[in-house]
Amino acid sequence: MKRILVLDGDMGSSLAIVRSLGSQGWNVDVASPVDHGVASYSRFVAKTMIYPNPLASEAAFLSWMETLLARGAYALIIPVTERTVVPLMKIRHQEGGDKLALASNKALETVLDKNLTTEMAKTLNIPLPASLTLTSQEDLQQFIAKGGLKDVSSTGPLVIKPGRSIGSNKEGRRKLEVQYAFNLEEAQNKIDALLNFGDVIVQEYFQGQGVGVELLASNGEIQYAFQHLRVHELPLTGGASCLRVSMKLEDALYEAAQKLIRALQWTGVAMVEFKWNPESRKFVLVEINGRFWGSLPLAVAAGADFPGMLAELLVDGKIQPRKPYKENFYARNLSTDLQWYELVLRRHLPEKFHGIWEDKRRLWIDALRIFTFKHAFDIQSLRDPAPGFKDLLRIARNYRRRVQDILHQRQQFRFHKAFWDSGAAQKRIRDAKKITFLCYGNINRSALSERYFKKTYPDSNIEVVSAGFHPNSGRSADPVMIQEAQTVDIDMENWSSRQVTEEMLRTSDVIFVMEDSHWERIYKEFPNYVGKTYLLGFAAKNIPPKGEIEDPYGKPRKIYQKCITEVCLSIDGIKDVLRASR
Repeated sequence: MKRILVLDGDMGSSLAIVRSLGSQGWNVDVASPVDHGVASYSRFVAKTMIYPNPLASEAAFLSWMETLLARGAYALIIPVTERTVVPLMKIRHQEGGDKLALASNKALETVLDKNLTTEMAKTLNIPLPASLTLTSQEDLQQFIAKGGLKDVSSTGPLVIKPGRSIGSNKEGRRKLEVQYAFNLEEAQNKIDALLNFGDVIVQEYFQGQGVGVELLASNGEIQYAFQHLRVHELPLTGGASCLRVSMKLEDALYEAAQKLIRALQWTGVAMVEFKWNPESRKFVLVEINGRFWGSLPLAVAAGADFPGMLAELLVDGKIQPRKPYKENFYARNLSTDLQWYELVLRRHLPEKFHGIWEDKRRLWIDALRIFTFKHAFDIQSLRDPAPGFKDLLRIARNYRRRVQDILHQRQQFRFHKAFWDSGAAQKRIRDAKKITFLCYGNINRSALSERYFKKTYPDSNIEVVSAGFHPNSGRSADPVMIQEAQTVDIDMENWSSRQVTEEMLRTSDVIFVMEDSHWERIYKEFPNYVGKTYLLGFAAKNIPPKGEIEDPYGKPRKIYQKCITEVCLSIDGIKDVLRASR
């Protein structure tokens, strides 16, 4: 029997692929970067494997894949997300690489790079939102000077997109998300943070519904197409759909998708995403996903069996005839849809956005659809119950953990605050000969603490050092922190990070950490020194209110500015204690 390997087994779309292929008699194995991925519990899985996480170690993942490909055990290997698609493009021409279910590298590069996608769409006269690509801080400053694309307060938010969904910098690769801004200051902060990972695309907001045209193509010709409408999205401002419905193909959207697929000479599955206004019948292209999409369970449940058709095309060379899919069929990701309802019911709604959550009657109707015959869950299935039960257990554990975390945070807040209220922390500070500031990376918060203390209290006879839990020493300070610290006359240049050692903690009289999680880590890894470890933020007389100072790394500049303010106020509080003891 021919064997197929499905990667990214921790994703719900991988489970949909496994169920589809397994029910048709294919021998299906699953591999994942984590143990016990959701697809591994399916009764249709013959074997499970674990591979190195490509986002953490691409080289290790590719080495694992090269060994696997050389064995020639599989008729087809299906990568499901960009975290595996992107690195596999590098080895597709090696032995066994022809078994990878990938479109051509040229086509993939075009859809992975949003700028290339935009240029292609322009040549095909496909509607696009007005946009601008920023590649540097200089571009950002010009963007600000010109006032942005237009007056966003009256036309809707600016849409801020990373040039690639998987960004990278010297710290590694990272999944990036689309963001929104309602004013230029907000846009500046969000663009600035994303520029650390590559190009940033700024677009005007198009008022419409999220629609996906999913398809299977061979040499640029669509063999089968399906269309869905996003009903619930998470986050509420727009993102992955957690409830979606199948709908009739719109001729204009299908024609646009066909133009794109022909231009790409695409072979394989893809989803062309649009924003579509049903009243005006106008639309704009959002992006092209060159792999299986998150809402795949809806397509399969509605009768659009893309995994089966892909296997037939790439393994057997032809696709068997298929019936038309069911329209007005709903599918729901239970876990994320519960989050969606929680945000709505707790009134955690995005400002200045309008959405389906404003129609209370519709909220009940959508919730009650689970009792109809035209509804399915992404994970839960009576025909293959184990993944659904595991998912329900995971959901229950997550909510239990959230409650426990809330109770724990309250308890820890009282615990840490008690050291300061009782005067125990102040006594240790007054008697200290060595103080250590500790955070995770030692390139932002603890580094700033050390530099600010030494700058503003140069006559102190206390030894002051800082360190982090990060395994790599010798790293420079965060470039954004260097810039922001300069505005308050703190020099963060020529910094070299240090990894915390037991000797450093043993010889310290007081250890200041930035978050409760850092205190917990001291408690677990260096329990002998937890009695002299305190949250730095409480030194600032309850600023911040919970004693924790947020890590600004990779976040908007206003978070860096907030961090600098809180660190400086906290250090000032420590100096007040020391000077009062003279």
